[in-house]
Amino acid sequence: MLTVYGIPNCNTVKKALDFLNAKGEEYTFHNYKKSGISRDKLEEWMQQVPLDKLVNKKGTTYKALDQAEKDALETPISARDVMMAKPSVIKRPIVEDQKIIALGFDEAVYDKIFE
Repeated sequence: MLTVYGIPNCNTVKKALDFLNAKGEEYTFHNYKKSGISRDKLEEWMQQVPLDKLVNKKGTTYKALDQAEKDALETPISARDVMMAKPSVIKRPIVEDQKIIALGFDEAVYDKIFE
């Protein structure tokens, strides 16, 4: 079964969930705000996707970070700690089915994945 990672008030997450609901896809939603994210899960993701793809540098959370935190997001070990402390800095949504199958939301990409 799919797991969708994100925060419920994110417009991009809402678009992805609306898409999955319209397609009748079953999924579990993992809310970063309520459940956080584990060290193991972040390490698993960093083995699948380049770090610069996991970090959402366009969001308000990233923009509010001090320079030391932004610098920490450049290397996996320190980035993991920042992402655990501030999971809103992680690109969202992440859609997983044993491994990451989608990062962010692009309707054309989702159409191909969920045809």
